Amino acid sequence: MLQKFKIETKERDVVALTSDIRAFVENSGIQEGTCIVCTPHTTAALTITSFWDPNGFLDLQDEICRLIPTRIDFKHQHDTPQDAAGHVKSSLIGVNMALPIHEGKLLLGHSQGIYFLEFDGPRHREYYVKVVSD
Repeated sequence: MLQKFKIETKERDVVALTSDIRAFVENSGIQEGTCIVCTPHTTAALTITSFWDPNGFLDLQDEICRLIPTRIDFKHQHDTPQDAAGHVKSSLIGVNMALPIHEGKLLLGHSQGIYFLEFDGPRHREYYVKVVSD
């Protein structure tokens, strides 16, 4: 079972995906299996982090940008320096994840949430969720 989700992002955005993914898993009827989440973009990423403090999202994006700043000396410059930096960020953080489904529910820690990270927005984006039974 596969579903495509569409989202609109802002520049350096962090978009919560957890509730839509949880609902999809629970509506799938699969009791035991795997939930695969992926995005087909090269200037975005997926991550799991805590949702307790919204400032944590700012810290996350700030640190990613500190580690991989937008600069003009990237060897590849398809579009903009921001685009090149986004490719590196996306490659390092990742565009897919696999999570267990147990007793019909997505297996996440009590403070974990699934998030889409935008490195080159604003954009029209999409991500896919597939559930597979054991």
